[in-house]
Amino acid sequence: MSLTPAEQTVLDRIDEDLLVRVTQDLLRAPGQNPPGEESATVAALAAAARELGLDVRTAPVERDRDNISVTLAGGNGPGLLLLGHTDVVPVGDGWTVDPYGGLLRDGRIYGRGASDMKGGLAAALAALVALRGTSLAGPVDLVAVIDEEETGKGIRAYIEANGPVDNAESAGPSVDRLEAERTGARTTSADTGTGTTPRRYVGCITAEPTDLQTIIAARGDSYLQVSVHGRASHAGNPDGGANAIYGAAAVVAEIERLHHELAATPHPLLGPATWSVGQINGGTGGSIVPADCVVVADRRLLPGESPAEVLADLGRRVAALHLEDRGLTVELAMPMEMPAFETPEDHELVRVTEAARFDAGGAPLPLAGWTAACDGGYVARDLGVPVVVLGPGSVTTQAHRADESVAVAELVIAARAYALAALRLL
Repeated sequence: MSLTPAEQTVLDRIDEDLLVRVTQDLLRAPGQNPPGEESATVAALAAAARELGLDVRTAPVERDRDNISVTLAGGNGPGLLLLGHTDVVPVGDGWTVDPYGGLLRDGRIYGRGASDMKGGLAAALAALVALRGTSLAGPVDLVAVIDEEETGKGIRAYIEANGPVDNAESAGPSVDRLEAERTGARTTSADTGTGTTPRRYVGCITAEPTDLQTIIAARGDSYLQVSVHGRASHAGNPDGGANAIYGAAAVVAEIERLHHELAATPHPLLGPATWSVGQINGGTGGSIVPADCVVVADRRLLPGESPAEVLADLGRRVAALHLEDRGLTVELAMPMEMPAFETPEDHELVRVTEAARFDAGGAPLPLAGWTAACDGGYVARDLGVPVVVLGPGSVTTQAHRADESVAVAELVIAARAYALAALRLL
C-alpha cells in the first residue's frame, strides 16, 4: 500500500536516536522478577514520557509495584491499546557484557530485557511521540504492567479495574467467561488500574518480541500443583506408612499420558496443548517413608480452553488412580493461568496491522501463531478486545538468555508499524 502524505509525515518523525536513548535508559533500570523490581523501570519510562510531553499515570498493584499508562489523547471514539510489561526475568549467568549497561554495538543494544520487552516499550513510546498533532478518532494508550513473567498480577489488576466495557468488536473465540468471573477478573470498577476512566478499544497490539512477525494466535499457560499427602514411618517398615512419593509418581505418569493424548488434536497455528512436569518436591530423608510430595506442572492452553475445565479434568484423572486405597489424599490447585487467544485473520485489526508492518519496512512474512503466552490473552478474554502480537526482538533466540539484545533497525520498524497502524485504525 502506498503511503499518504500524512502517513509519511508521521513515519518521518520516528527518531532513531530517541529509540536508542529510551531503550538504553530502560535497560539501565533494574526490573528482575522475581523478586519484583519493576519500580525503577516504571520510573524510567515515566520520566521519558513526561519529558516528551505525554500524559503519564500510575496505579499501585503492590507496594513499590505500579502499573503505568502513557496516553496520547484523541477523539471520543474507541482507542488503540499498546500493551507491554515492565518486568524481566532474572539476569542469570554467562553474560559477556553488562546486563544493565545498555551497550550499543554494531547496530544492536544489549541488556536484560532488550528483546523481552524493553525494546518494545521504547518503540511504542516513540510511536506515540510521532503521532502527536494528528487527528485521531480515539486515544492511543501504552499500558505497561508488572509481573508478566510470573503470575500476571499487573494485567489482572488492570483488567479488574478496567472492565468489561462494550467494545466495538469481538475478539473471536474466548476462554470460558465463568472462569474469568471465578477469578475476579470481570468487574465494573470505574478505575482502570492506571488512574484513567474505562476505555473502549478497537484493538490491542502487544509489543512482545515476535521477530517483527504479526501473531494472530497465542497459546495460554497455567501452572498446576498436585499435593499428595501420606503417612511417615521408618523405612525399615515401609508398609507402616503411606508413601506420598509413590502416589506422586502415579500422578506424573498420568500427566505424561495426558500430554501424549493432546498431541492428537493440534491447533492449525499453535500445535497441540501440552503438559510438562517441571518440579517435584517430597520427603525428608532416605530412611523415612515420605508423608508429603508436591508436583508442579505446566499446562499450555489453546484458544477456547477453560482453565477451570483443565483443572477439573486433571482432578478426574487423579481420582481414577484411587490413591486413597494407598492411604493417600490429594489436593489440586492452579496458582496461575494466562488465557490463550485467537483473532480471525480477516479481522480489521489483523489486516491493518499486517499492512502497517509491511509498509513500515517489515519483511514479507505470513501471519502466524505463537507457542509462548502473553498478557494479550487477558485482554481478549476479559475485555473482548481483539489482539495481535507484534514486536522487535526474538523470543526464541534472544529472550531469557545471556547477552540478550535487540537490533536498532527492528526498533525503528516496530515504532513505524505501531504509528502507522494507529493512524489507519483511528
